[in-house]
Amino acid sequence: MTRLRIEGYVIVSADGKLADSHNLMPPVLKFPGDAAFFSQALDSADLIVHGRNSYEDQPNSPKRRRIVVTGKVAGLAPDTEKPLSTLWNPAGASFEAACEAAGVTTGTVAVIGGPVVFEMFLDRYDTFFLSLAPHVLLPDGAPCFPGVGPGRSPQQVLTTHGYTPANQLMLDPADDVSVTAWKRAS
Repeated sequence: MTRLRIEGYVIVSADGKLADSHNLMPPVLKFPGDAAFFSQALDSADLIVHGRNSYEDQPNSPKRRRIVVTGKVAGLAPDTEKPLSTLWNPAGASFEAACEAAGVTTGTVAVIGGPVVFEMFLDRYDTFFLSLAPHVLLPDGAPCFPGVGPGRSPQQVLTTHGYTPANQLMLDPADDVSVTAWKRAS
């Protein structure tokens, strides 16, 4: 099997949160430039990986092949509600087996969350695209990685796992929203 390229994608508030206290992405964390960047990345990915609470609500979403991480199956199962989805329990099957079940053995995998799913791949990403909304705070929200909170930022978590910021792109200048590509250090 040819090695898959694994990329992570998330937008976070200034305090490192990706969702509000109800585990939903709030409107204050949605920006047109970031949404366009995210949509374009997912359109070019061969496979999307996310938890059962994460989902991108875009016109092309039903057309994308995906793996949904869940504890509701023993290992692998087809998603009876979404024909292009494979349900995967990491306790019962390897990621490689899940990719094979999804029909993808080469190309780019886009991991889009939530926190536990992001953490599962922390030592496997080729690039992690961290978008930052520096004027948004979600004090009671869900962090993008377990352990993010007072005194520990998403950037520190990525650095701890061997990533360095490679380049930054301004996505929404009016709100200072940018994305930084974090690459594994050589």
